[in-house]
Amino acid sequence: MNVTTEKIENHKVVLTIEVPAEELDKGIKAACKSLANRVNIPGFRKGKAPRRILEMNIGKEAILDEAFDRVAQKAFDEALKQENLDPVDRPQVDIVTLEEGKDVVFKATITPVPEVTLGEYKGLKVAKDAVEVKDEQVEEQVKNILNHHAKMVDAEEGATVANDDFITLDFKGEVDGVAFAGGEGKDYPLQIGSHSFIDTFEDQLVGLKVGEEKDVNVTFPEEYHAKDLAGKAAVFHCKINSIKHKEMPELTDEFVKASTSYESIEDMKAKLRENIEKNAQREADTKRRNEILKQSTDNITVDIPEVMVENRVSNMIQELSVNLENQGMNLDAYLKYANMDMAKLREQYKESAAIAVKTDLMLDAVAKAEDIKVENADINAEIALLAATYGTTPQEVSKIIKKNHSIGNLVATVLHKKAANFIIDSAVEA
Repeated sequence: MNVTTEKIENHKVVLTIEVPAEELDKGIKAACKSLANRVNIPGFRKGKAPRRILEMNIGKEAILDEAFDRVAQKAFDEALKQENLDPVDRPQVDIVTLEEGKDVVFKATITPVPEVTLGEYKGLKVAKDAVEVKDEQVEEQVKNILNHHAKMVDAEEGATVANDDFITLDFKGEVDGVAFAGGEGKDYPLQIGSHSFIDTFEDQLVGLKVGEEKDVNVTFPEEYHAKDLAGKAAVFHCKINSIKHKEMPELTDEFVKASTSYESIEDMKAKLRENIEKNAQREADTKRRNEILKQSTDNITVDIPEVMVENRVSNMIQELSVNLENQGMNLDAYLKYANMDMAKLREQYKESAAIAVKTDLMLDAVAKAEDIKVENADINAEIALLAATYGTTPQEVSKIIKKNHSIGNLVATVLHKKAANFIIDSAVEA
């Protein structure tokens, strides 16, 4: 088999592959056997029809096409190994010569993984944010606990709506004097100051008493999801039905022991401080890790084919679609709600996709330079981690991976993790 390569525009490479005629002969025999088993021909049992009968029923071209598919796939795989090429897209195949008794000649146009020139990635100097827990952070957590155990009580008679109050109200909205869909509510619950409603709607209710009514004037935002209302002025006729506020419990050792997992106020504050510090430490570690990998990625030299970015965008959108379905939505509904089309969504993902592709190329290059390998123990550890994350067993995860033929993706993920850890472990404090 002879292979020649030619680089053309847009990062593409054309492989011209010549396969000996005897390989086509073998392919034709295999094709006849396969087709005979798949085609029903009157008077012949499956698999028993001779070649001339097959040609009469399905045509010589069909047999040659089947033979070519068999010969070309094997030859293409061997050509990639011979030329040390790793394509990032499906090949565009053009047949040059396909005649029985002659060498097969075809061209396969691919986009190979680009060459990466590594920059500095070992011993990078990156500072880690100092972790400091302020008393105000602890007090905020204490306030949240008290708020969680607060009771809702009716406001005293004659009280007026104030910020943070919880009210129920009736409302009916109109634009240019005409009611619109979704603009009416009965006994609707609302916390004043939550900014759940548009514009200054909630602010205009402050000072009203139970039973009082008021026309509230607002303007819908220009980017409002309902296009027929976007940017328009509206009037809501409102009536206050009830006013409630939270009654906070008194912070005592008795309350803490009875209502929480802590033993006392002192124990609660100490453990809250410890948890805040752990979370802050984790965030600082993650931030430093990301900065190290960013520097390593910024330091490489590579010309990334557009198809790699587009493929990553497609993967990201597929992940979004799966996540939406898990939440009971679908991608079409999401696009409609977000007031965008698929082209705009793809454009939105493009920058982050390009960064992800460049980072992966950097990690692959580091793994190669440092001879980092993925062992069976690494795969088993990753499967165990996935099982713990999704609350299932390693055996079940393994079944899903095999079913989806995604072992290659798993190996790539583990390799990237090992390469990333190598870079991070070699970094030093600035």
